[in-house]
Amino acid sequence: MDDTHRARRGFGFWAAMVIGAIILIFGVPILGGGVWLAALGGSWYYILAGIGLVLTAFFLFRRSMLAVWVYLVTFAGTVAWALWEAGLDGWAQVPRLVAPTVVLVLVLATIPALRGRLARPVGTAAAAIAGGLALVGSLSVLTLSQQGTAIAQDAPAADEPAPIQETQAPVTEILPEEPGEVPEGQVPAVEAEEPAADEETAPLSPEPPAAPEPPAAPDAAEDTATETTPTGVEARAPLDTMEIGENWPAYGGNYRGTRYSPLTGFTPENVSELTRVWEFNSGDMPGEDASSYSPENTPLKVGDDLFHCTAMGIMVAIDAATGLEEWRYDPDVPTDAIPYGATCRGAAYFEVPDADPDTICATRVLWGTLDARLIAVDTRTGQPCPDFGMNGEAYLEDGLGDTVPGWYAITSPPTIVRGIAVMGAQVNDGQAEDAPSGVVRGYDAVTGELAWAWDLENPDSRTAPPQGETYSRGTPNMWTIAAADEELGLVYLPLGNSAVDYYGSNRSDLENEYATSIVAVDVTTGDDVWHFQTVHNDVWDYDLGSQPALVDFPTGDGSVPAIIVSSKQGDIYVLDRETGEPLFAPEEREVPQGGVEPEYLSPTQPFSTYHTLAFEPLEEKDMWGMTPLDQLWCRIQFQQAHYEGMYTPPTSDQHWIQYPGYNGGQDWGSLAIDEDRGIMIANYNNMPNHNRLVPREEADEMGVQAIFEPGWERGAEGPGPQLGSPYAISVNAGWRQWTGLLCSEPPYGGIRAIDLETGETLWDKPFGSARKNGPWGIPSMLPIDIGTPNNGGPVVTAGGLIFIAATTDDLIRAIDIETGETVWQDTLPGGGQTTPIVYEVAGREFLVVAPGGHHFMETPVSDAVIAWALPETGEAVEGAASQ
Repeated sequence: MDDTHRARRGFGFWAAMVIGAIILIFGVPILGGGVWLAALGGSWYYILAGIGLVLTAFFLFRRSMLAVWVYLVTFAGTVAWALWEAGLDGWAQVPRLVAPTVVLVLVLATIPALRGRLARPVGTAAAAIAGGLALVGSLSVLTLSQQGTAIAQDAPAADEPAPIQETQAPVTEILPEEPGEVPEGQVPAVEAEEPAADEETAPLSPEPPAAPEPPAAPDAAEDTATETTPTGVEARAPLDTMEIGENWPAYGGNYRGTRYSPLTGFTPENVSELTRVWEFNSGDMPGEDASSYSPENTPLKVGDDLFHCTAMGIMVAIDAATGLEEWRYDPDVPTDAIPYGATCRGAAYFEVPDADPDTICATRVLWGTLDARLIAVDTRTGQPCPDFGMNGEAYLEDGLGDTVPGWYAITSPPTIVRGIAVMGAQVNDGQAEDAPSGVVRGYDAVTGELAWAWDLENPDSRTAPPQGETYSRGTPNMWTIAAADEELGLVYLPLGNSAVDYYGSNRSDLENEYATSIVAVDVTTGDDVWHFQTVHNDVWDYDLGSQPALVDFPTGDGSVPAIIVSSKQGDIYVLDRETGEPLFAPEEREVPQGGVEPEYLSPTQPFSTYHTLAFEPLEEKDMWGMTPLDQLWCRIQFQQAHYEGMYTPPTSDQHWIQYPGYNGGQDWGSLAIDEDRGIMIANYNNMPNHNRLVPREEADEMGVQAIFEPGWERGAEGPGPQLGSPYAISVNAGWRQWTGLLCSEPPYGGIRAIDLETGETLWDKPFGSARKNGPWGIPSMLPIDIGTPNNGGPVVTAGGLIFIAATTDDLIRAIDIETGETVWQDTLPGGGQTTPIVYEVAGREFLVVAPGGHHFMETPVSDAVIAWALPETGEAVEGAASQ
């Protein structure tokens, strides 16, 4: 035997030994974990697979061909088990079959060495090992994609539409951002990675000039509407009569909250021609720490102007056609006021009835700040309204009592009905029972004076508390966005639960009655007219996060004025908005009992008979991972946890599974409804949480602190304190494992079209691709539909399109409302966790979104506002020539 043959044989021998060692390294924990899982009552497969892997490694070390035969039997058994347990579901088969298939390739590569052949053993083994490692890399990254959305495009047939193409010339260079740290108990959706080089873009138009100094405010008329605005229907705010389409004057289009544009210029046939026409950058970016920015802003458009609120509450007026800044007002919000995140979802527009249009603040923009101020400025100059509060500000901390920066903040826009600006607030979750009040208040939109206060524990009082007293503390708050019916004079408040989310035995009777309810309040008096509760005795943080939608609901006896309420647990309810009576009576069904509060839990919960976004209960087979090993670990956790389906009671002696989690179903993004087509669009999340109540003594030993205690830090790891209850709360939101992936299998998010009249599903698709997601935060860049977590809502148009960003792959999409097919998409410079708007200027339609990113979703932070439009004649010719 010559030296070449000896070298080849030696290489083949050592390759077999290395492969045997790798198989043994994985086989031993699979065998041991399999024994553990079986002892917990789980699948026995892993014991058998572990034995097969250990025997394969043993025979490889002995250079016996039995290694190949043992593994072939093991692999055949794995395939049979995988098909029996999960069928042909591709994503479910990823952890079951990808790694075993890679091992199969490696084992087969050892055959020449095991049989002692000298013919090309080096090339065969090396090629097999290289191919196997390449397969491991590519397939594992693909499989481990946890949150993102892109569309995998096949070549179209002759009669099919052309493939989706992203906009060819984005506007400005993308600013890479470092991902923020995420507090424990929060499930990010995507790592905030720097964009790939091919995503950087060149400007289409020059940078907007610096904002000019605002012109001097005109002299106010002597009687600049300083009296309280009348509250009759005749004093109606202009949003009901203002043409929606040309304008977008409220967060949801108008206060009906349907997110519908009657414009028809964008269609499935021409939307692929959309081109970026401008990009505005506000300059409001975080410093070195981006872990708390979540702007979520939806601009307003009125006349020729956009009104954009940045993460730190800076209001900027932008020319709606060109993207040039007109003025800005900076309220100088301190960074220590940031609560859960730096957020300004939007503002409200108001025209003072009968005011001289030439007076300052005859038209005004109102918004709330993180340090609890309600601000009003003139729409033309950005100057504070002198007749509103003190120098244009009303102070919302009045009457709250003890608080600290970041505990009580305004993140959502006012809802202005009959001249009354209705304000809720975000109270930082889970800190203490003695939290600032969840009081909802109405302020005169002209003077800034308090009109009424809806304080849950003081039903006989609608005024500010007497000197030395406070609004009732710890009560449910409205952090999200209300809807309103101007004619009925009702505002509809989506309430959360009490200040301590996961423990309820210390709540009052009124809290139990009103928490997690939609409440109709008479805007002229502040009195509640009716309320409908979606969760009884809520200890799952299933607060109502979405703005409800008002529709004329079609029935066999004609249309009924209705309100549609979507929930985090997935149920969608339809109620008569005058009376609160359900049009589809919910069923009170028995739910699991026990946990730490068996006497407190409600024995039943209301389940919608109209529609639900909820999925079937989890099973052990629904656990997921990158490989059989991490899937096995998730199976062990599943068997160790307490889980009896939806509304599983919180427990302390073991983890419990909450499914869907508090970010499940619909959160604040809300529904969009095309009443003409009779179609409702809902994007949703489908993720569990893995939680445990932590006894107070244990929490104290861990050093758990509340927001008002010395040394508290925003985003610090550890349980939420829940002071005043016997337990702190540890939440693994999304139930993430050590790889950063979720323990449940995808899809984690979807988008669904629902027949408005019947509640039947028209189409339902995973929403979000794997391009910016992967294990350990490594972007896979694969355009594979996986269905990612998503936050932010859709807008629908009369032209037959849904425009939506929301997902964690930093894309904005146009979807055909009839088919659910994505017909256009473009890459964003930051996460699109917000809602787009559609409007018209001088006969030209625009699509605009403010992709500010989101620390919780782990998407890149951005200060951009971006507009798209169809090319005008000259632009179309120029674009064709450039191609």
